[in-house]
Amino acid sequence: MDRMQKEALVADMRSKLESSSLVVVARQSGLTVDEVTGLRRNMRAANAEFKVLKNTLAQITVKGTKLEGLTEMLVGPTVLAYSVDSIAAAKTLVEFANKNDKIEVVGACLDGKVLKKVEVNALATLPSLDELRGKLIAIINTPATRLATLLQEPAAQIARVISAKNG
Repeated sequence: MDRMQKEALVADMRSKLESSSLVVVARQSGLTVDEVTGLRRNMRAANAEFKVLKNTLAQITVKGTKLEGLTEMLVGPTVLAYSVDSIAAAKTLVEFANKNDKIEVVGACLDGKVLKKVEVNALATLPSLDELRGKLIAIINTPATRLATLLQEPAAQIARVISAKNG
């Protein structure tokens, strides 16, 4: 890869990482092609991405950005997972790491705040944005359903009394 290609790669990665709310750093060693393909597929399904970068390029990419706190984590064979959703990349990468000992989550940066491994694991256990929306809709919908049932009940009781009297 020549200098121009490296500069283009750094610029592209910088724009992707800066537009992401979450960037997770992991160390990997010895992942097979099938495992990497499976991880990419899982990331895509969660609207997240991941990239294996040389540490020098990764350090240049985060330098001068809100992600600069990740610099000390960029040691050894590094994977960067990122997503616009604040949970997707962490959830997917932690699930994969729990099943595969060839990859280990090191830390993350969430909207400029550096997170340790423990915090990333805690973040991964939170429900996704879609799950939270579903729960909120259910909470809002429940009182309306109960109200409709209560309003309908007096009429139903009158109908049962009339039906019993005529029957």
